[in-house]
Amino acid sequence: MKSPVIKRSIVIAGHRTSVSLEDAFWKALKEIAQARHASLADLIGTIDDQRRGGNLSSAIRVFVLDHYRGR
Repeated sequence: MKSPVIKRSIVIAGHRTSVSLEDAFWKALKEIAQARHASLADLIGTIDDQRRGGNLSSAIRVFVLDHYRGR
């Protein structure tokens, strides 16, 4: 069985890191970045800068959830 979580490498603020998210979150994150005319790396960098503890993957999930709740 294929894992629903997809791990991707990304460069944020000059350092390479990996982020594990479900495909639905990757798709939503790309849509948000496109709507903001930002790169995926820039959007993830902003999320990383604004997170208060926890890991980056969790911060991204909360960001996406908050984005769509605010619509």
